[in-house]
Amino acid sequence: MEVVRVEHLTKIYGHGDAQTVGLVDANLSVHSGELVALLGPSGSGKTTLLTSICCINEPTHGRVELDGVPVFDEGWTGVDVRALRRQKMGVIFQSYNLIPFLTVLENVELILSLNHRPPQEAQDRAMELLEYLEIAHRWHHYPSEISGGEQQRVAIARALANHPRVLLADEPTAALDTERGKIVMRLLRNLSRETGAAVIVVTHDDRMLDGFDRVYRIADGRIQ
Repeated sequence: MEVVRVEHLTKIYGHGDAQTVGLVDANLSVHSGELVALLGPSGSGKTTLLTSICCINEPTHGRVELDGVPVFDEGWTGVDVRALRRQKMGVIFQSYNLIPFLTVLENVELILSLNHRPPQEAQDRAMELLEYLEIAHRWHHYPSEISGGEQQRVAIARALANHPRVLLADEPTAALDTERGKIVMRLLRNLSRETGAAVIVVTHDDRMLDGFDRVYRIADGRIQ
């Protein structure tokens, strides 16, 4: 089943002489259980495409469909995109973006609380994910008290907490050596298979391409 569909997506920043083209006529599709790479150098349009898919960045033209629901079609369609992100999407940021004054457990519980899950259910789900990612022993620590690799696993747990249909990862291996980067990619591949999520990984690192179902290459805002 197709979970992400992007058609003829274009994003133009600014006006007149200050105009900059971020995306040009981009087309992309990702199915349930698929792991897809979006590969390109800095400034190529990868992040623009990612933020358009997660409804943060408004495209100039085109169409975005998520889990069968059109969210942008030459303009926002009226779908509650905040609720859509909360309920169906998970995002792993390059900088982790953990909330510093919440514990590891509370960081993962938060998205569940925002989705109105009962407190005990939220705690059980959060601990289940932390145990799966072998970080449960750090549940009571704050982000500043754990290593970068451990913070990354917490960020992955948080992104998976709401059983997302779409999982977006922005340069998840950028700060890691080759071996640790490949461990993260194996984890994302396994998660896509086990949960049926459509996983899109933005990267500029050719070393991490083993195991992807498809690779989209992007340069100067154009998917090749």
